[in-house]
Amino acid sequence: MNQETQKIKEKLPSSTPVKKAVLFFLLIVVAIILYWGWGDRLSLDYLIKQETYLKEVQAESPLFVYLSAFFIYVMITGLSFPGAGILSLIYGWYFGLLPAIILLSFASTAGATVAFLLSRYYFRDFIQNKFSDYLKGFNEALKKEGAFYLFMLRLIPAVPFFMINIVMGLTPITAKTFWWVSQIGMLPGTIVYVYAGSTVPSLQQLKEQGAGGILNIQTLVAFTILGLFPFIIKKVINRKTVDSNEQKTN
Repeated sequence: MNQETQKIKEKLPSSTPVKKAVLFFLLIVVAIILYWGWGDRLSLDYLIKQETYLKEVQAESPLFVYLSAFFIYVMITGLSFPGAGILSLIYGWYFGLLPAIILLSFASTAGATVAFLLSRYYFRDFIQNKFSDYLKGFNEALKKEGAFYLFMLRLIPAVPFFMINIVMGLTPITAKTFWWVSQIGMLPGTIVYVYAGSTVPSLQQLKEQGAGGILNIQTLVAFTILGLFPFIIKKVINRKTVDSNEQKTN
């Protein structure tokens, strides 16, 4: 085992394979129970039927509803359940622009960090030991510029966020760095989804238009370009640095 792998291993939580297997099994059981027990209640068809009731509950217990919505979103993103995108639109409709942006910004980052930590706890030890020789250069690169690459990926909507959470959990990037970069990097996308949802007058119209009808192709293209922008800036800075060094040498 090389020194790089040993350092990574020392940072991982100590746990026996049996303990990991038991915890993983319990996690799967909890996820299945939650999905089958509550999955239908978060479906758009079910929420349409409860639209009036949802507005009444919000008016009566706004703080309880807000905290419950936060927990639900953290659970969905943390366990990598499908539906986070459509739920973001629903939250935009339900809470309004600013409250939904604040809620989703922190809930999405919290959920992403949960998924990141689960991936790290269960899989990083195995991956780093199995492919330590191949990952040495990759680990070094991420130590130097991991925050930049994570930020760039967060701005590209074509890259599934749950995949970013899982893959980054296998790398040496720290949880603190992952959290703050994700908090900033996911904010533009959060604003777009919430704004789109806030413009929909009813859940029935959201169902009729679909996410594609609300988030038009121009918006997605704009965010793809935005995602490439940090990469372009980095190239320009590196080029100027090289030119400056060459001038000093000459």
